[in-house]
This record gives sequence, C-alpha cells and structure tokens, in this order.
Amino acid sequence: MRSEIHEGAGLQYITVVPDEYTPDSSYPLVIMLHGFGANMQDLMGLAPAINPTGYVYACPNAPIPFQLGPGQTGFGWMTPRGGGTPEETENSVQLVGDFIDTIFEEFNVKPRQALLLGFSQGGGMTYRCGLSRADKFAGLVALSATLPEQDELAAGLPEDHSQPIFIAQGRYDQMVSEDTAHSARSFLENNGYSPDFHLYDMGHEISSEVMQDLVPWIAKILPPKP
Repeated sequence: MRSEIHEGAGLQYITVVPDEYTPDSSYPLVIMLHGFGANMQDLMGLAPAINPTGYVYACPNAPIPFQLGPGQTGFGWMTPRGGGTPEETENSVQLVGDFIDTIFEEFNVKPRQALLLGFSQGGGMTYRCGLSRADKFAGLVALSATLPEQDELAAGLPEDHSQPIFIAQGRYDQMVSEDTAHSARSFLENNGYSPDFHLYDMGHEISSEVMQDLVPWIAKILPPKP
C-alpha cells in the first residue's frame, strides 16, 4: 500500500491506496475520522487490516490543535467535555462536509460507494456527517463514539432510515461510557434504524475482536474491488 499526505483546501489529510492504484482506477472509499488528541495518521493502520487491495482510504486531520503536554500536540474536532462552542462544532462539520465532497471527486467515487468510520470524537463526527449523507455512504462505523445532541442529529436525518450502522463499545471504557453507546443505539432504533451493536471486554480502543467483527461487516456492506 502507498500513503501520501495532502495539504487540502480545508483539512490536511492522508490517502492510502493499493500498490496497483492508478488515477483512472475506480475503487470504493473508506473515510476514517480520528479521535481527540490524535491525528490523521492514527487510523491509517486499519487500512491493511480491513483490506489492502480492495479500497482506497482517506484520513483527514482534525482542525483544532491542542497542547497535550510539553512538546506534544494532538488534534480535535471540538473542545472535549462540552468545553467548546456551537460555532466550533459547526465549523468542523462544515470542514468535514467539504472534505467529503473533495475526496469523492478526487477518487471519482460513485454515490453509496463509500463508508464513513470514526473513533471516539471522530465517531461523534461520523454520526453528525454520515447520517445526513445516506445518499453518499453505504454505511457508517462508530467505534467507542461520543454521541452528539440527539435533537441536532434528528433534525438532519434523511427520509430513508435503512443506512447500515456498526457500533462497537468497550465495557471498561473510561473515556466514553457504555451508556453513551446504548443511548446511540436507542436513538437510532427509535428513528427506524437497525444498528449492528457490539459490546466488548475492552477499554477505549479498537481491539482485535472489534476488527474480527468489523472487517466482514464492511466487506458485506461495501464490497471491495475484486
């Protein structure tokens, strides 16, 4: 696989493509949104585990830098634990929306030939930016995900509520509680969705057990290029 860093008009991002990829190729797309305090490189390691030859991958960098310690900078989509402003969140949502449009055009991706995946705060962004774009994304993946305000999500839901959604949550997660995942499941089910819900004996992480369930789910929802 080959990776390349792009500056982008709004968000810096990394693309990961199969060795045999050429610009005139047509591949399904997986977009991955990292969690708070990480960066665009954090989830790119999932690409070879998902499928090294059947997809193209894009991982944007969140727009807001945070000093996590001396000489240590991480990035976030918003200030955590409710410390940000609505404008901050709206800006990140707009930037991700613009990025989605850009990357679809860059890779010449057809509607519903893509999947949006997010971890932690990036999972919250997946709900925000993916549920309203069922015309673009064949499915969503929310891993140890935060949950945006439900009224906010409900206002942006499309008429069609058949979009497949994979939810994974750790029972021992000290960053995002199990209750949050159950609330997300209830919200989705109450609005006509049928999420594929999984609990694991893990903390705030993406375990091998998650990947064992997730990889075949992705292949079913968004079949890889042969």
